[in-house]
Amino acid sequence: MEFYESEFLIESEVPQNELIISRTDLKGIITYANETFCKISGYSVDELVGRSHNIVKHPDMPSSIFADLWETLKREKQWTGIVKNLRKDKGFYWVYAIVSGVYKNGELVEYKSLRTPIEYEDKLRYQKFYDKIRQENGEMIRKIIYEKEV
Repeated sequence: MEFYESEFLIESEVPQNELIISRTDLKGIITYANETFCKISGYSVDELVGRSHNIVKHPDMPSSIFADLWETLKREKQWTGIVKNLRKDKGFYWVYAIVSGVYKNGELVEYKSLRTPIEYEDKLRYQKFYDKIRQENGEMIRKIIYEKEV
């Protein structure tokens, strides 16, 4: 996968008073997306429902974070963490995510995800942390260099 210098540089802020909500089936296919999810991600409901939740997975996210998410869910526990997501227009947005199973009559039937905004300082800290993890795991990392025109 190639990265172009214009990609991944525009951040969308998640409003403080809004909650991003989605539900997926047991394979991670989106079955519900609220209006805030659509607005922030840039996708319509029709573009999200029926697609893998990976549609918003940003390439800066280490694969080990999602492996931990799935392992936690398999143990029937709630997973929480900071996630950088990819917008349809190749921009991004950061969220604090809470992901858990939904049970009916004791049987796991789907997953739900609630996401809220995070502070600017946390975005910087997690970007550096995730870059470090990706480098340690041999995953591709991105460097942005700004050059001053003479």
